[in-house]
Formats: sequence, C-alpha cells, structure tokens
Amino acid sequence: MLLGYIAKRALKLIPLLLAISVVIFIIIQLPPGDYITNYIIQQQNSGLEVNQSSIISMTKRYGLDQPVYLQYFYWIKNIVTRGDFGQSMQWTQPVSQLLSERLPATILIALLTLCVTWGVSIPIGIYSATHQYSVGDYFIIFIGFIGLAVPGFLLAMCAVYFIFTHTGQSLTGLFSSAYVNAPWSVAKVVDMLPRLGLVVFIVGLSQTAGLVRQMRAMLLDELQKQYVITARAKGLEERRLLWKYPIRMAINPMISTIGWILPGLISGEMVVSIILSMPTMGPVVRRALIAQDMYLAGSFLLIVSVLTVVGTLLSDILLAVVDPRIRFGGVTE
Repeated sequence: MLLGYIAKRALKLIPLLLAISVVIFIIIQLPPGDYITNYIIQQQNSGLEVNQSSIISMTKRYGLDQPVYLQYFYWIKNIVTRGDFGQSMQWTQPVSQLLSERLPATILIALLTLCVTWGVSIPIGIYSATHQYSVGDYFIIFIGFIGLAVPGFLLAMCAVYFIFTHTGQSLTGLFSSAYVNAPWSVAKVVDMLPRLGLVVFIVGLSQTAGLVRQMRAMLLDELQKQYVITARAKGLEERRLLWKYPIRMAINPMISTIGWILPGLISGEMVVSIILSMPTMGPVVRRALIAQDMYLAGSFLLIVSVLTVVGTLLSDILLAVVDPRIRFGGVTE
C-alpha cells in the first residue's frame, strides 16, 4: 500500500514539475534584454569595440535567435533526455559542471543546518512548553524573537567583524589560505569545521527560532487536550505521558515543513555565502542573475523547485508512517 501511494504521488509530480519549469523560464525571461545585450553594454562602457560577427556567433550558439518557446523546449528536452542543463554564457562552461563543483557544498550546508535545526529546536520547544511562563521560557522566547528579526547577512557581517577584531582571523571561505589547494586530510577537515559551523549557525538561527515557536505552540495545544488530562488523573508518569502521545502529535506539523524548510535553507545560505565568500552556489547564481545567464540561473531555480516538491513528498510519506491516523487516499470510514 505504501509503495502504491508513493508511485501515485510521484506520477502527480511530473506535470507539476513541468509547470514549474515553464514558470521559471518565463520569470528568467521577464527582465528586458538578454545576456548579449548586457555583454554589448559592458563592452561599450569599457571602451572596447563590439565585434558584430562574434555577437551573431554568440546569439546562435546560445539559441537566443530563436523564439522563447523553442528556447524553453530545447532547454527542458536536453535536461530530461541527456541531463544537459545547457551552456553558461558568463562562465563559458557547461552548467552541469558548475553545478557539480558548487552544488554539493550548498546541499551539504543545508542538510547539516537542517539536522542541527531539528536537533536543537525539538528539545528546546519541549522544554519551553513544559515550563510555560518560567524564566527559561521567557528567555527562549526572547532569543527566538531575535533569531527571527535579525537578517542572516547582517549576522554574518557582525560575526566576521567580531571574530576578526578579537582573534585576528578571518573565517571567510570554506578553508584558510594554507588549505585551499591542499589535498584532503584530517588537518584540512579540522580547518574547515569552524567556518562550516559559523555558516550552519547563521543560516539555521532563524529556522531554529521558528521551529521552536512552532513546537512550543503545538505541544501546548496537545497538553490541554482531554486525553492528557485524563491520563494525568489516572496517575500516569509525566515523562512517559509526554513521550507517548503529546510530543508525537506535536512533531507531525514539523514533519510537514520538510518540503519548504530545505529550499529555504538553501536560499538563506546563498545570501550568507556571498558575505562569507563560500565556494557555494550563492555567488555564482547572483552573478548569473545580474548578467541574465538564463541557463545557469534557471537550472539552479529548477533544482531548488525539485527539492521543494520532493521534500513535500517525503514529508507526506513520513507523516503517513509516523501517524497511524493518516490514511492514504483520504479518510476511511
């Protein structure tokens, strides 16, 4: 039954992903002009002569002389049939090569942040709900408001400045200058950990604050329900009562957030990575959007959209597994 449910949901994702790809391509095309137009303007501003023959050659090479619908058709066809995301106009490299170089680091940071966020927010949310209106609860709420209010890029700049002024070390980049081109070793991993930890902390702060508030609210709602009051009246141990029913029920809405929290972490990592000079997709996508490198920018947005859709599917499957009240295909009589 579970496999049938997964197959049915996966088939429904195909037209959804197709529609998303169309919207992404349209959005990329909305700004006036294209990469060639920006290239000509940059050349003229630099005082360089624009070679008309090279402009015509570039226009044909990237298919910009074709109608928009044909550009989209060949782009999505090559992705589906050959896994070819096209050629980056600005970097003059295959988009798949740029993605393979920088996307793994982006996903690694997002996954680590997700694990840390869940590992921290769930126990803190439980403590805050079970100690409502205590000093610890007020302190957690205060820190949560700060985490939600302070932008990640501002926190990144403050962290870099504070660390540099007090230690003399710059934690920008994934490695220090001595280990950038060095082969992998234990020393290189140790050198990477503080920088990786800084990014995970900054990116995950706002998400952790939001999940703590969500976990606290859901658990407080469960603790006020009749079955909890009845169990307490019967003398059931408080710890056993909490873990047997209320916490399990309160975690369900958090599982449903997997679909949007992972792409949200990737988007948040993009801004922070620009401040911290991380070798991830953030700086590359920023330059691609400015230069209207539609194949690179569109491919990254498509991958993030796929992660959102797949994450939603995974959250639905996990909900069906952990909550026996959920039935596949609707409510059963």
